[in-house]
Amino acid sequence: MIDRYTLPEIGEIWSDHNRFSIWMKIEILACEAQNRLGLIPDAALAEIKQGARFDVDRILQIEEKTKHDVIAFLTNMAEYIGDSSRYVHYGMTSSDVLDTALAIQMVEAGKLIKTKLISVHQILRKRAREFQNVPMIGRSHGIHAEPMTLGLKFALWYDEISRQLERLESAIEDIRVGQVSGAVGTFDHLDPVVQDYVCEHMGLKSSHISSQVLQRDRHAFYINSLSLIGCTLEKIAIEIRHLQRTEVLEASEAFTKGQKGSSAMPHKKNPIISERISGLARLLRGYATTAQENVALWHERDISHSSVERVILPDATIVLYYMLVKAADLIANLVIYPENMLRNLELTRGLIYSQAVLLALIRKNMSRETAYEVVQRNAMRVWNEQIEFKDALLADAEIMAVLTKNELKEIFNLKNRLKNVDHIMKRVGIV
Repeated sequence: MIDRYTLPEIGEIWSDHNRFSIWMKIEILACEAQNRLGLIPDAALAEIKQGARFDVDRILQIEEKTKHDVIAFLTNMAEYIGDSSRYVHYGMTSSDVLDTALAIQMVEAGKLIKTKLISVHQILRKRAREFQNVPMIGRSHGIHAEPMTLGLKFALWYDEISRQLERLESAIEDIRVGQVSGAVGTFDHLDPVVQDYVCEHMGLKSSHISSQVLQRDRHAFYINSLSLIGCTLEKIAIEIRHLQRTEVLEASEAFTKGQKGSSAMPHKKNPIISERISGLARLLRGYATTAQENVALWHERDISHSSVERVILPDATIVLYYMLVKAADLIANLVIYPENMLRNLELTRGLIYSQAVLLALIRKNMSRETAYEVVQRNAMRVWNEQIEFKDALLADAEIMAVLTKNELKEIFNLKNRLKNVDHIMKRVGIV
């Protein structure tokens, strides 16, 4: 389902070829640093750099025997380099290569995700401006509450994506760390300058301290950041699903020519993309929980995290990337029905103005308790007798002894209820 829509660049980050390419760069840089320290002869370094290459199929073949991916990789490199290969990986442990390379892959994937998140952000801003003053009913507990605008709904999501962008940037920066510190992180067989040299040339920060591995709180923070983005996308998707319900129909997913909604019912137009996003968000939350389980490892290291990360890190980044691609298209092409919004606004015969009436009575020195009682009394008449709220109020002597007809008219003026929309948009940065 996902591969068809995933641009090759996000999948390529997690390919065997890219992973081994990064490993090779790390190993060569470590050799360069060792050469500067006088531990690897110039001729040997030249032979290493000239001969260094790998063959993915051959590595996998060797791994079938060694049951160790880094050893298989080094063995294959040695087949191309020759005698000077004895200097490759000198003083290093597998995690020096694995964790440093993994950080690079996570940074690369994070940057691609960021580009798609920015696209969603920009689309939300555009739609917020487009529907800034298009009125609709606001709902609490799924029940009609008070008037708002569709633009405010988009603006709310825009503001949340702004925060998600900040979190993602922080997570990318947090994981942008490498290590080349040896078997238990003591630099016993490596000068610390080797780590600094490798990290500088790979665009990473040099870890202050590590055990045999980089600590997994970094990876958990990264995956949790992706999961939170998924939560926001699910929030948007669920709202669209609700708005597309037949009895509401204030917005709906675009339905393209030739699209089919149901194998049994030809009339169906279902919110399938929104439902897909909701489902994938659950998957991301599962990955986030798993990443947190990886934080606690035995002593300086075990490999219980390794098998897990080989699944959750590629999957989480690809899944979220896909969700963002689909969300951008979903929001950009969302079909809006302003006439249905207006119809739904009037569905409760004016009850959505009840708080405005309550506050008007309080401003006229009626106690809150009394004001609430008389407004609720008339609201219940509207529910039970199917009459207009304004008519009920006009017929109530207790209310009309306090308010004038003109004051009631202004209370029931929709524009007055939406007078601060432009101000909110400015606060959010939409206009």
